[in-house]
Amino acid sequence: MATSVLAVVVDCRDSRSLAGWWADILGHQVSERNPGEYEVYAPSGTSTPLYFMNVPEPKSLKNRLHLDITTDGPLEERVARLVASGATLVELRQDPATFANPDIWAVLRDPEGNEFCVLNADSVTGLT
Repeated sequence: MATSVLAVVVDCRDSRSLAGWWADILGHQVSERNPGEYEVYAPSGTSTPLYFMNVPEPKSLKNRLHLDITTDGPLEERVARLVASGATLVELRQDPATFANPDIWAVLRDPEGNEFCVLNADSVTGLT
């Protein structure tokens, strides 16, 4: 019996707004699945969709699971555009050069405070 990831679900206070924000920054489409539930998906259908669902409680702690997104342009430019669209920059990070696959990335928060990372696609190594 095979299993696979159906979607990544994000609990949030304003699912419509947050789904629209993520659809915009990813260049994806958004559709309402059920009342208060929105799906963000690649038009090509080639990636796992995101589902945004309303919940009554606010986010209170750091995420234990987060999204890593890549950019094909300069990291600094992409981070600046994300901040201008409503994200918050937490910090820039860099692995030690002694790592087998050192990365440079930015940690941000979306408009509801969910952490995510941005990396330059050309600098990511060691992932299959």
